[in-house]
Amino acid sequence: MHIPSLKEAKVRSKKLVNISEYILNQNLKELGLGKKYYIRTYGCQMNEHDSENIKALLESMSFKETDEMEKADIVLLNTCAIRENAHNKVFGFLGRVKHLKDENPNLITCICGCMVQEESVALEIMNKYKWVDIVFGTHNIHELPDILNRLIKKQERQIEVYSIEGDIVEKNPYKRDSQYKAWVNIMYGCDKFCTYCIVPYTRGKQRSRKKEYILNEIKELMKDGYKEVTLLGQNVNAYGKDLYDDYDMSNLLEDTALTGIERVRFVTSHPWDFNDKMISIIKKYPNIMPYIHLPLQSGSDRILKLMGRRYTKEEYLKLFNKLKEALPYSSITTDIIVGFPGETEKDFNDTLDVVNTCKFDSAFTFIFSPREGTPASKMEDNVTKEEKEARLETLNQLVNKYSKQANMNYLNKVVPVLIEGYSDKDDNKLMGYTDTMKLVNVKGDESSIGKIVNVKITDVKTWSMDGEII
Repeated sequence: MHIPSLKEAKVRSKKLVNISEYILNQNLKELGLGKKYYIRTYGCQMNEHDSENIKALLESMSFKETDEMEKADIVLLNTCAIRENAHNKVFGFLGRVKHLKDENPNLITCICGCMVQEESVALEIMNKYKWVDIVFGTHNIHELPDILNRLIKKQERQIEVYSIEGDIVEKNPYKRDSQYKAWVNIMYGCDKFCTYCIVPYTRGKQRSRKKEYILNEIKELMKDGYKEVTLLGQNVNAYGKDLYDDYDMSNLLEDTALTGIERVRFVTSHPWDFNDKMISIIKKYPNIMPYIHLPLQSGSDRILKLMGRRYTKEEYLKLFNKLKEALPYSSITTDIIVGFPGETEKDFNDTLDVVNTCKFDSAFTFIFSPREGTPASKMEDNVTKEEKEARLETLNQLVNKYSKQANMNYLNKVVPVLIEGYSDKDDNKLMGYTDTMKLVNVKGDESSIGKIVNVKITDVKTWSMDGEII
């Protein structure tokens, strides 16, 4: 049994990162024969990609996926720790899982991911949710087959969550959610320690994958017919700083573009590490998509300093303007937190000023959510809930206005769209994304799925557009 420790999760040393390659224990290939699994994922792209790994591990043991939890032999919740709302959703959903466990005592129940990397959460699950059979974290997903085997053989609950700086496991299997676009991890963890963020504690230290592994993975995806890859990390712009003296994110972007894959994206960027060389590489290669997610978090220098973001409002705007000058066709999105401890009306107006200046294509906006153990959770918070909600509403109205304006620029224009499948909201329409990451719904048949086609935009909404294939 291993319980996470917040104190240990803070440690950053010069210890070398161990790199190993995943090998399935062949004795476990039939462990799940005739059984089904159900997985529910909360949180960011990294969590989604982790779930792709978990699915592949289970299926390598002969488990089959089901989208009906009631028919599952094992239920897994892959969790997020970024905001309190995600916590509440998981604990709320646990009630449904408990009901199924009462009806079927043989059901295997499992909680994993970022949330259980929090010491207080792991202890709560251990002590109050004794019917949960397996708890594992972000550092040992590859151990799931062995953990499952131990549970079944010993009939003892397995709590295996490590608070370590982290290593790297290569050649992981993935059951990808799409046949046409794929996440590709380029690094793990984060060393920025923004004062509000739990990620450095739940994901470990910043550690980059060797470029050879990344580029080989992309080439294999191309062989399998993939059109698009998204280079994935907590702070992709810092790629290579922990591994190489003369190879960074700009070099990796260029090498990825040179593979010839049709579309390249990357998330998430930190403004502090976004350099001029990256901008020139994005401009140089047409298969690097002109879409950049650039988190702002606040437009107030005072709040940015309290957040530990290491840039000023002026520096952010300077970078934004560089990007727009070099890539005028690009779309830029952002993240913004309102109601950070001590945020005044002036601080909030400074944020609105940046939004009015940048006119972001869209923004993910949130009310500050204190995460236990982070410095911001100990800061005096004198902003009322009502003030926070009012500010969020004001911000959202402004963001929505500029999102609609940005989309209006596409009306009657022809844009390239990767058609991914049928629309969730209309079975008679296909859906896909432009190079600038705009959601487009079009009439068409399955012969267009998996292709990049030219689409004329015929109607524009705030969050999506309609078009017709040319």
